[in-house]
Amino acid sequence: MSTMISRRALVGGAAAGAGLLLSGCDKIVQNESFRKVLFSADNVHRWTQQALSNRNSLAKEFRPDQMSPVFRANGTINPGTPEFTAMVADKFANWRLKVTGLVNRPLDISLAQLKTMPARTQITRHDCVEGWSAIGKWHGPVLGDILKTAGLKDNARYIVFHCADLYRGKNYYESVDLFDAFHPQTILAWAMNDAPLTVPHGAPIRLRAERLLGYKQAKYVMGVEAVASLDGIGQGQGGYWEDNVEYDSYAGI
Repeated sequence: MSTMISRRALVGGAAAGAGLLLSGCDKIVQNESFRKVLFSADNVHRWTQQALSNRNSLAKEFRPDQMSPVFRANGTINPGTPEFTAMVADKFANWRLKVTGLVNRPLDISLAQLKTMPARTQITRHDCVEGWSAIGKWHGPVLGDILKTAGLKDNARYIVFHCADLYRGKNYYESVDLFDAFHPQTILAWAMNDAPLTVPHGAPIRLRAERLLGYKQAKYVMGVEAVASLDGIGQGQGGYWEDNVEYDSYAGI
């Protein structure tokens, strides 16, 4: 844990929180009330939360009877490009997930192949920055398993998702760091509420990284790229909304 903290200089308000660990105040950090106050502060970077969190702690999962009767579709509801429209028409038979970048074995995975992979099912709450939440059931392979198959190179630090939907004429993109990429609840979901994903909800697959806010859950995923730095991705902040609206939930520690 102390190694993770040392990867960035502890400055400003973030240093005060992380410094508790360095000064031996583990019991305080483990106090639930303290953690709620610390992690609710708008100006606390997510890397500090990661430094103080159990790497494998899970987002809360719910019972089937707690699922929302209506689950709104966030963001784009249909990319609408000629290429995507053609994929929808043939039921994504020719869709491929490209796993590229800093990997030893680039992958080209069809939807049929993806559906045969060992998968995880989880009922979790989606929290949108627009102020609404909904509980849904998601099913798909664990991203970490796919990345292990591809074999990340030693200098890989982030996973970037390239998507079919367009914003201002450019394809949508998002990213997570390896902390979240290998979390057991980070999946590439191809089913929602016991049915294949619909187009408004991100068909054929979308990211579900359950400890992150809704805008991080990239839809219409076409490619997964391992990179050493986010500098060459958009404006370098890790995602479309981070770059254009300055959302402060970047993928990095």
